Amino acid sequence: MIAIYPGSFDPITLGHLDIIERGSRLFDHVIVAVLRNPDKSPLFTVQERIEQIRRCTPHLSNVEVDSFNGLTVEYARLKNAKVLLRGLRAVSDFEKELQMAHTNQTLWDEIETVFLATSNEYSFLSSSVVKEIAKFGGSVNHLVPQQVALDICRCYTETHPGATPPTETNPTTQVNHRRMDREV
Repeated sequence: MIAIYPGSFDPITLGHLDIIERGSRLFDHVIVAVLRNPDKSPLFTVQERIEQIRRCTPHLSNVEVDSFNGLTVEYARLKNAKVLLRGLRAVSDFEKELQMAHTNQTLWDEIETVFLATSNEYSFLSSSVVKEIAKFGGSVNHLVPQQVALDICRCYTETHPGATPPTETNPTTQVNHRRMDREV
């Protein structure tokens, strides 16, 4: 069975990775589908987001990364996927996601939406939160994969010169590096 995990992934977070890894154990094939949304101004291009996700998932042989625009249901039909995979952080997510699931089923009655509750440690985490912290120079090392944290730092250094990106001399960053070293 093929599942589509759609989203903007701008940037991919540890919460997203948690859903991808757990989904890869439940389904034969998971396609992480990066949405091309012309109404948003993303931090990273679609191609950069695709590459970030690929760098984070090489250990998952049944995970593919792609991009699409338009309706998720049409993309799923094109890929012969019958399942949309969605993560839920809070009750507020559920209301919006349930509405979307019902709407998708009116567009294609063969599609099912499977909700995975996020792991407790990621229940607060969103790409927006990561960008907000990074924009003001806070460390995001504990919220995103290491390479993505470096990409974010580089991006904000270039696009927000007034922001103070985390550096090795920033004590917050040093603490997070030590914590990550212990966890590995």
